[in-house]
Amino acid sequence: MSWPLRTERLLIRPATPADAPDVWRYRRLPEVSEWMTSRPADEPSFVATYLEPERLARTLLVERAGHVVGDLMVRVEDAWAQTEAVECARGVQAELGWSFDPAWHGQGLATEAVRRLLALCFEELGLRRVLANCFADNEPSWRLMERLGMRREAAFVAESLHRSGRWLDGYTYAMLRHEWVPGA
Repeated sequence: MSWPLRTERLLIRPATPADAPDVWRYRRLPEVSEWMTSRPADEPSFVATYLEPERLARTLLVERAGHVVGDLMVRVEDAWAQTEAVECARGVQAELGWSFDPAWHGQGLATEAVRRLLALCFEELGLRRVLANCFADNEPSWRLMERLGMRREAAFVAESLHRSGRWLDGYTYAMLRHEWVPGA
């Protein structure tokens, strides 16, 4: 695979340490951080987490006209398997995630970027399955998954403790390689 990946309007590339300030610019916003796994208190805390080698290795940056407009996460992982089949289940699926700068919302950029990420997973990495999780209250995220043809596989009731102290419902969406429609 060669970088960067391109779409009609976007460039997608591996994140670098130098990108941390651009990502912090929108990740710090309440409407974005509300749904993120963690909300660092300040930029130095964010940068420390962002620069963790495992995190940086699975992060891709989305650019539009030279501006960072979002980031994607792709974490290739093993599928569950019985002991006798475990070798065949290594590295066959991925968990996906995303975050976009609200200043760029409403232009279809997230749909375009995640569609390209699905193409990467199925067509270039040869994965058999991708999945993504979100809080049920994060409607823009699950609507994006549905626009892309992902299927809601699970709806969990009060299973995730939000930093607000409330137990929130959650969704898991997935897609198998044979369900992927290139260019759709």
